[in-house]
Amino acid sequence: MSENFFSRGFRGRRKSELSERLPPGQYLERDFPVLSAGPTPQTPLANWDFSIVGEVDQPKRWTWDEFHTLPRETITLDIHCVTKWSKLDTRWEGVSLETLLAQVATAANYVIAFCDGGYTTNLPLEEVTEGKAWVVDTYEGEPLAPEHGGPARLLVPHLYFWKSAKWVRGLRLIDEDEPGFWESLGYNNHGDPWKEERYWGD
Repeated sequence: MSENFFSRGFRGRRKSELSERLPPGQYLERDFPVLSAGPTPQTPLANWDFSIVGEVDQPKRWTWDEFHTLPRETITLDIHCVTKWSKLDTRWEGVSLETLLAQVATAANYVIAFCDGGYTTNLPLEEVTEGKAWVVDTYEGEPLAPEHGGPARLLVPHLYFWKSAKWVRGLRLIDEDEPGFWESLGYNNHGDPWKEERYWGD
């Protein structure tokens, strides 16, 4: 068969392109694996809310309907799981953390994302502002499925995916860093996939 029979797009990604987008130790995943630390919460939208609490001038809370009045963004980006799979060009829709955090005044340096089911993860505030993080409720044009964190999850794509907390319900702003769920159990406190920051000491 002629070499020119296939279009460029049909051939898929070139190896060099993949190597530039896959962090060290990662492999390309076509599916979307489901990895959770516990059972999948099922939160009715009428009961869902999102709060910012902690070191703020006034706590802030949005219902599901109020959350959807906020400015939204569509983001296409690569995600990387600490279990070594990466998925490219995932498309999400949601509200940037910068938009949410603009609703409060704070001098805090860190944030704890808290979730249904008790999961938490910690992040420096500078890692979730300036277009680095979102609360998303839509994946590939569809409502985010519960097994992937629906109705809403945190999305911090430049860090390993355990930092993109499923079933997120709010942010607690704090002055001093505190480890979250996996960070207390031996995972790296930061989680940069390009530095392979998987576990303590990495």
